[in-house]
Parts: sequence; C-alpha cells; structure tokens
Amino acid sequence: MRTHYCTDLNENHVGQRVRLTGWVNSYRDHGGVIFIDLRDKTGLVQLVCDPADNAVAHQTASEVRDEFVLIAEGTVRRRGEGLENPKLKTGAIEVVVDNLIIENRSEPMPFVLGDSNVGEEIRLKYRYLDLRRPEMFELFKLRSKAAIAARNCLDRLGFLEVETPVLTKSTPEGARDYLVPSRVHNGEFYALPQSPQLFKQLLMVAGFDRYFQIAKCFRDEDLRADRQPEFTQIDVEMSFCDQEDVMAVAEELLKEIFGACGKEIATPFNRITWRESMEQYGNDRPDLRFGMPLVEVIDLFENCDSPIFAEIAKDPKANRIKALKVPGGDNAFSRKIIKELESFVTKFGAKGLAYIQVRDEGLKGPILKFLDDGAVEELKKRLDLQTGDIVFFGAGDRKTVWDYMGRLRVETAERLGLIDRDRFEFVWVVDFPMFEVEEGRLKALHHPFTMPKNIDETDVEAIESVAYDVVLNGIELGGGSIRIHKPDIQEKVFKILGIGEEEAQEKFGFLLDALKFGAPPHGGFALGFDRLMMMLGKRESIRDVIAFPKTQSATCLLTHAPSAVDEAQLKELGIRIRRQAKSDAAQ
Repeated sequence: MRTHYCTDLNENHVGQRVRLTGWVNSYRDHGGVIFIDLRDKTGLVQLVCDPADNAVAHQTASEVRDEFVLIAEGTVRRRGEGLENPKLKTGAIEVVVDNLIIENRSEPMPFVLGDSNVGEEIRLKYRYLDLRRPEMFELFKLRSKAAIAARNCLDRLGFLEVETPVLTKSTPEGARDYLVPSRVHNGEFYALPQSPQLFKQLLMVAGFDRYFQIAKCFRDEDLRADRQPEFTQIDVEMSFCDQEDVMAVAEELLKEIFGACGKEIATPFNRITWRESMEQYGNDRPDLRFGMPLVEVIDLFENCDSPIFAEIAKDPKANRIKALKVPGGDNAFSRKIIKELESFVTKFGAKGLAYIQVRDEGLKGPILKFLDDGAVEELKKRLDLQTGDIVFFGAGDRKTVWDYMGRLRVETAERLGLIDRDRFEFVWVVDFPMFEVEEGRLKALHHPFTMPKNIDETDVEAIESVAYDVVLNGIELGGGSIRIHKPDIQEKVFKILGIGEEEAQEKFGFLLDALKFGAPPHGGFALGFDRLMMMLGKRESIRDVIAFPKTQSATCLLTHAPSAVDEAQLKELGIRIRRQAKSDAAQ
C-alpha cells in the first residue's frame, strides 16, 4: 500500500514517484495551493496539492481535516530556495501530489495532540489518540528495544524462556490477590500471580538450570506513580549459584538493556547494607545522586535538659535522633520555607522539626539551649558544620524517624536543585533482615522462601537473609534472593513465623513436596520492567510507559473496567454480590 515511510524520503529520492500513507497532522491553504503535513510512525513529510498540477487531487485536498487518513501518490521534489524546514527530517523536500485518496475521515478530536494542558483523565479515556503523539511512539519503541535486548542477553547467557500459569493458587506474597472464580469448581477460586515465584523454583527442581520470563504480574494494592494493578517484570532464576553469581547476571542484563536504549552505565554497581541504607538515607532505596546522609546524634542528647529528647535518648535501640545537614540551606531557606518543610514532615509522623542555623556569629536555634558545650562541639565536628549550613533534627521511634527524615533529605535536595536528572546512580542494597514486625505480627520481609544467613540466631530481629535489591536513583527496580532448598531450613522459618505443618501444606504444599526430591541450590531476581522504562524514558509516572494503564483508583477509563457483569454469569459461577457500604469498603 506504501512505497516508503514518510521520513524515509530525502534528496536522493528527488524525481521519484512515491506512494505514502498516514494521518493529516496539519493542513494549510496558501492562495489556492494546499500544503498537508502527512504523519506516520516515523514523522512528517509535506505534501503539495496544486490545482495546476492536478485539479482532482487538489479538490480532494480541500476536503481534508486534521487526523484524516490519506493515501497519497506523487513525485518528490526539492523545496524552493529558502523554503527548507530545518526542524523536519524531510525539511529539504516535498511531495507533489497527483493522486490523493481520503481513506478514512475523523470526527473533530476531543483534544489537540501534544497539548500539555490536557488532563490525564481525558488522555486515558482516549488513550488510542494519546498514543498517536510521536513522543509516545518513541517511548514504546524504546520499550520494545529494551525487551529484545533483555531476551537476547539472557539467551546468550544460557537462560531458557518458559511461560508459567496465570490462573494459579492463592498464596500469601505480601499483597492481596486478584481472584478468578471457577465455574467448573463452584465456590473455589484461582488467583492471578503476584509473581511467578513458586513456579520458577519448581523449574529449578526440574533441572532447567536457567529460566527467564517477561511475565505479567498482578497485585491488588494501593496505587501510586510507580505502581499498577497489573505490571510486567523480567523474571530470572538460576541453579547452583550464590548471591555474587545472580548479581553479576543482573548487572550484565541491565548494562545491555541500557546500552540498547543508548545509555551507557558502569558496572559493577556500588553496594550498601540494608542497615546502612536505613540509618544514612532513611529507606532501603537510597537516591545516591547527591550526598547529605543522615547522621545519628542520639548519644549527644543522653544528658540534655529537654525531657522529651532525654526520654527518647534512653532507648537507642528502638529510637533515633537524626541530624540532616543541608549545605547552604541557611542562605536558601527562608522562615516561610522552613515552615513548609515542617508541615511536610508532620504528614509522615513528625511532631515538629527542630533546626540549627550556622551563622558567622555562631550557631543559632532553640535546640541549643538543651545541649551542653561538649555536645555542641561534638555536633560541629560530627557534621563538619560550615557557615551558611542548616541542620534539621528528627527524633522518635526509629521507623518513623527514618521515614520522614529520609523524605526530608530528598525534599531539601530537590528544592536546592542538587539532583542531576540525567545521572543514573545504581546501588545494590544487601543483607536485609529476614523478618519484620508489622501490626504486631512477625512476617517475612521478602517472602518465606528466602535463604536466611543465621537461622539459629536467638534474636529473631538479628537474622539476616541472602536477599538483594537493585536501586536506581531512589527507585527500587527489582531484587531477589537465594532461595531455601533444604526442607529442614524451611521448617525452621515456618516455625519462627508461626506457620504450622498443616497450614504450610495447605498454602505451599506443592513446593514443599518438590523440595524433598533433590532441589538444587538456586536463586534469582526480578526487575520491574515498567519502572525500568519509566526511568529510561524520563517519565514521572509508570502509566506513561504502559500502553493501556489503569488510573490511581485501578479503573480503565477507556474500557470502563471494572464493571458489573450479567446476573446470569454470576449465577453460573455460584456467586451472589453483597454490596459494601462505603465505610466497609474503605476498611
């Protein structure tokens, strides 16, 4: 139907007859001569419809409007002297049309393509139109290159691509499952996989040695800019390996993906332990494009005159007093901005925000009156204070302080313009705790099949796992672990978690049975492919790199999913709907 894509044409084609297809990007009538910018996936080329050349084609051209679909035949010629358009790849030539077909017409567009003021709701409702934007095509072209590079790299490294089931059994993996009712087995449900975790371990038991899959995963959890209810991950598992082997494969894979997308990255990546990351950056996904680590100063407040700070300092295991030095912050932050920063941290559990300003005449701040001279001098030394700095303090239980002080670190860096948006700073976070307490209940931090380092440690909180996360610019791209392959270790983990033999068999029986038949040592990782593309494409939201995404409330504005189904379908499935009150649904 076409001889060339639009931007295939150049001065070497002058005098040639061509046939082009595409959409009307814009049209202009200049004194009877009509100019049309024709667009296809590659870009634009200018068509010229002159009644002196062909009256019929000119008459057809007079009917075109934006986004009409055209088939155009004509001859390539150079543009007149001084009429070239350096902004276009085809700006030196144009096509003189002698046959123009309106293949399909378009109703007036609900929004102008490329208008930055169009809200996301409208763009998602008409997603197929939003995807016509050249920048969106380039994003998905980039995504395709990344996927092909991933497959090529893993194939070269001896990995076998295997698909695992989408309809499977509900197993606890940290988030709510999406459930699918069974018509054949009334009252029973499949679950959509949160990850292929158990199946890829079974493939290792099967002797497949090296597996990968670009897998669809599903999690019913609260959404945000880097989360979707259905998402894609590059899932990898390998046998007879240790942590170093797995991390080397992940680094090579990322290097090839970035290289295919025109970005060179250096390996090996830096490493930091989970505890170091929490203490210095307030979270386990540190953004290392800038400095400003948190500094522990709880010992300086042990004998201070403030009953609040002194009480906190009595329990350095459970509590923290963190200091954040912001270089040049005293000069940059007005009293109004400091108030804004205080309001910011109170949203995340802070009771307030104490601070010290470093002036030519010395330190200034209400908190100083609680500290003796020795503590003040140690503070200066520990933080290496310079004139113009400001120091913020966070005090309280460690999880809360880590959280809001880590957020404050990033917030202040953004306000000061310290973050290089063009820099890729990778880091491995290693040595995670095996267990964590959530809502008074002990649970596995990653999942209960993660290999512990020191399972016989009497202090459960001191047990570490052979787990690792790869972080890029403060975003967790993915992670993994060495898995438990010995039944006796798995039993010890279940015992600590309070999972009895009957419960374990009910939830994980098929995996536990498999481990009894000569399971090899194995481990792996998964990379969030959508998050990776968000970073590569320099987008703020994961929704931009998913062809047909859901909104933050997990709805599809295009198809109106989720939606009610016919009563007959429900009856066939043995399901009766009980409508929840809004208060119940919120819980």
